[in-house]
Amino acid sequence: MHLLDDPVWVVALVSAGIFVVAGAAQAVSGFGLALAAVPLLTWVVGPEQAVAVAVVVGVVVTARGWAQHRSEVDPARVRRLTGWAVLGLPLGLVAVTLMSTRALAVLIAVTVLLLVVALASGVRLPAGRPAERVAGAVSGALLTSTAMNGPPLVLVLDGAGLEKRSFRATLQAVFCLHDVMAMAAFAVLGLLTTTVLVASGGGVVGVLVGWWLGDLVFEQLSPTTFRRLVLGGLVVASLAALAGALA
Repeated sequence: MHLLDDPVWVVALVSAGIFVVAGAAQAVSGFGLALAAVPLLTWVVGPEQAVAVAVVVGVVVTARGWAQHRSEVDPARVRRLTGWAVLGLPLGLVAVTLMSTRALAVLIAVTVLLLVVALASGVRLPAGRPAERVAGAVSGALLTSTAMNGPPLVLVLDGAGLEKRSFRATLQAVFCLHDVMAMAAFAVLGLLTTTVLVASGGGVVGVLVGWWLGDLVFEQLSPTTFRRLVLGGLVVASLAALAGALA
């Protein structure tokens, strides 16, 4: 069951509360908005519309983060990761037709877990354009196949050894451009319904409050603690995806 039949103010209010938590997670770690929001939003508006709401709200919060910290953004990496993501978008559609959603989710979760173990052991993905091209293309494919486009971006930027502020700011820029592309696709497909817009309106208010709260925590983090949070977030994301696929 979900709250689609409840008054619009209930949908907006519940969505706002969900995105306070999701916005704080995004501010602290640089990612995690959809991970925190979509499972809870499913109970509010249903799974398909939950993804659309997360994308719409994601455009707002990542655009704000990008603008607020634009001096910390690495524009060359943003261009490469976004450009190669465009090439990966159709690959995700092909994967959906050839693999079951469950098989694809298991493959993604196991792969990310292995990469997290490597990173936690001190191994880094090679810095440079080849790794960024692969990460960009994979993230584009994941965007259209599973909506989990964050892990490859997080891993390649972590491997590049970016300072934590540059890491977060660059991620926001890339996420924003990815979400804009996804939102355009949703609009073409007619998925930006009245319910999505109502929930998104509440979500925008909540996510801005959540980002403000998370930003206060972020400023107090040491580089070591920040790295642990990033790796921990990837572990949680992978385990959640794996559990969902095996359920």
